[in-house]
Amino acid sequence: MKMLNNEIEQQLRDVFTQLENKVTIALFTDQNDCATCKETKEFMEELLPLSDKLELVHYDIDKDTELAEKFNVEMVPSIVLLDQNGDYKRIKFNGIPAGHEINSFIPALIEVSGAESQLPEDMTKAIMAINKPIDIKVFITLSCPHCPGAVQKAQKLALMNENIQAEMIEAQTFNEISNKYKVSGVPKIVINGEHELVGNQPIEAFLEEIQKVS
Repeated sequence: MKMLNNEIEQQLRDVFTQLENKVTIALFTDQNDCATCKETKEFMEELLPLSDKLELVHYDIDKDTELAEKFNVEMVPSIVLLDQNGDYKRIKFNGIPAGHEINSFIPALIEVSGAESQLPEDMTKAIMAINKPIDIKVFITLSCPHCPGAVQKAQKLALMNENIQAEMIEAQTFNEISNKYKVSGVPKIVINGEHELVGNQPIEAFLEEIQKVS
């Protein structure tokens, strides 16, 4: 069953005219125990005809272990985005980016293509000054209207600074890690496994928590 109707497909065709360069969607699944792998692959395949600048490559986490390690893929389904040169941009989606989360996935495609949005100069300087490894996990649910905003901010930080990686985690799909971080409300943002924010916080709040990382 298709996830996108004709009207949404046309809207996305129009949005995808903003893509500057090719983006590769690298999808990791497995053949064993993956509740949403099949529908995630089908969803990505629906997006491909909407722009000639989108490419999909499909990997098996158990067979393509070297690539999974390179991209820090530990869950399936997992999507990493590669730019026109095949470089990983430190943005990962764990779980299907459907429902409200399409509103973070589509902007991510556009930014990775090279059409990056600009932030104020002082904020840009603060982000570029981060010189320690930062891991941002944003726990979401597909029915959460506030979650895409939090995911987009985490992704923006990762795109701007090579020391930062950002990943969306669909909380209901990945119960074990959600329980580990005591996710009871979304979006929940976890920075380096110990610093937490809840809600669609501004980038300034992200930066404030990042500064607390030792």
